[in-house]
Amino acid sequence: MDVKKLQKIAVDALEDIKGRDIEVINTTKLTAMFDCIIVASGDSTRQVKALARSVHDKVKEAGGDVVSMEGEDSGEWVLVDLGSIVVHVMQPAVRAYYNLEELWQTTPAKRAARAAGEDAD
Repeated sequence: MDVKKLQKIAVDALEDIKGRDIEVINTTKLTAMFDCIIVASGDSTRQVKALARSVHDKVKEAGGDVVSMEGEDSGEWVLVDLGSIVVHVMQPAVRAYYNLEELWQTTPAKRAARAAGEDAD
């Protein structure tokens, strides 16, 4: 399935269950493992699980493949691996702690420069 189509299906599935702060991050220049990650928040363990299940079900309905789902037991952070896209659904406290957006949007050179107190731009 085309990455753009898969991305739209995943984002729509998150929006259907009222996922908050949905971010799509292109990672093609950072890793060859996947093309992008999608990060979204849910207000409770029940909502996080429902958001992840919605992504899973909508992708399957569209004929896409779901490689795996991790974290459904706890419901604090559920990862849905769609192959070329990885969807992270988290509770806000977990999302703030791990801050995946900053990790994946910052190139290694910029990160090293920030650590050294320099401006890489």
